[in-house]
Amino acid sequence: MMRKLDDCYQLNNGVQIPIVGFGTWQTPGGEVAVSSVKEAIKAGYRHIDTAAFYGNEESVGQAIKESGIDRKDLFITTKLWNSDHGYEAALKACAASLERLQLDYLDLYLIHWPNPIRFRDQFEKVNAETWKAMEKIYKDGKTKAIGISNYMPHHIEATLKNAETVPAVNQIRLYPGFIQEETVRYCKEKGILIQAYSPLGTGSMLEVKELRELTEKYHKTVAQICLRWSLQMGFLPLPKSVTPARIQENADIFDFELSEKDVQNLASMKNYGGAGFNPDTASF
Repeated sequence: MMRKLDDCYQLNNGVQIPIVGFGTWQTPGGEVAVSSVKEAIKAGYRHIDTAAFYGNEESVGQAIKESGIDRKDLFITTKLWNSDHGYEAALKACAASLERLQLDYLDLYLIHWPNPIRFRDQFEKVNAETWKAMEKIYKDGKTKAIGISNYMPHHIEATLKNAETVPAVNQIRLYPGFIQEETVRYCKEKGILIQAYSPLGTGSMLEVKELRELTEKYHKTVAQICLRWSLQMGFLPLPKSVTPARIQENADIFDFELSEKDVQNLASMKNYGGAGFNPDTASF
């Protein structure tokens, strides 16, 4: 049984990644982001997830600096935004993210979306160029691992045609009732770790009857049950909060275990949280 926040999965290149990450999507840059990231680090999180698009890299970097924790003891992820696909653009974007974060290297760098509307008529070509840039960033030691986000199997197949390096991670939307079975199965076959963003269904899980019924059985909150479910599914959840009490609550998921029946019931229940964007039709 996983025991604490900084227990690790091993990525396909041997790098260790803490099994829960602290998400910062929709966390505004400035004092809110600085204080919430510092609070997370204080609560024991050692894995922080941000993105160029979130607009809070500077604040995350400041929080890291002020946390008093040695850089080598933290695992920092950021992501390449859609406007920066292509070889040279991706290299520049990574350098800019490092500067904003005030870091010499990343632990994980992800392509945020596979098929931006700007490049949709030449997806395979631009995707291949972008992945070549990711491989260069990796070879140059600017990141310890590279990966993808919101990729479906056909996007990964296209990437692997010309790749020297298999992505280490695919970060996708996952929560009880929405398990992206085909993508998860494909990634597991390829040795690609699945990270689960929006592990609480952007909050929609909190009122779901099936989950609320389990709070009495396990004496845990709905959020804690969702995060524990994610771990027992073999995912790496990325809970997000700016409230100190909830940041701590989301970390307190290591003193109980869901039954196998409850894990399967939650996986197969109705989807109450929507499906997010289809990367091949999204308008960005």
